[in-house]
Formats: sequence, structure tokens, C-alpha cells
Amino acid sequence: MNQPRDGAASSQAIGLDALPRGVPATVAGLAEGGHDSVRAMVLRLMEIGFLPGEPVRVIASGFPSADPLAVRVGQATFALRRHEAALVQVRVDAAGAGA
Repeated sequence: MNQPRDGAASSQAIGLDALPRGVPATVAGLAEGGHDSVRAMVLRLMEIGFLPGEPVRVIASGFPSADPLAVRVGQATFALRRHEAALVQVRVDAAGAGA
């Protein structure tokens, strides 16, 4: 995985599915290995913009099951199921850590 930048070294990477709504974060990496279906999903996530260094934020979640998540990465918004979002590792931005 890439080295964190901009003071993110103190921030532990978490799954995007665990990121609280509205908290700014940065993509730290994507899941590695797994079955062909997991690798295909990781490739799809990369193709749509979930790349290390990209800003990301959960903007909404479904009701009542909290699935899917509405996620903004860069300037685009996508709906991801929680198991898809769990493949994306993020670090909370320093400005959002105290929120």
C-alpha cells in the first residue's frame, strides 16, 4: 500500500463502509487478492475513480437497512452496496478527524 501523505500517518485506514456520513476522507487503497469476483469488483471501483489519493465522502445511506451508500469520490457520486464499499480503504482527513 502507498505511504500516507499530508499528516495522515496517524490516521488508521478503515473500510469506506465504516466511514461516518459527511466525514471527509482520502482513498488509501483497495482490497487485494480474493476470488475472481472480488478482483473484478476492485477493478470496477478503480475504473470509476476509487484510486489512492482521491477525496471521498459518504453523503447518504439507504433507509431502513443503511444499504446502499451514496458516495462522492472526486466530483462524481455513486451508489455502492456496503460489501462493495468495504473493499475501499480510506483515511479520515485531518480536518474531519475532530468532527
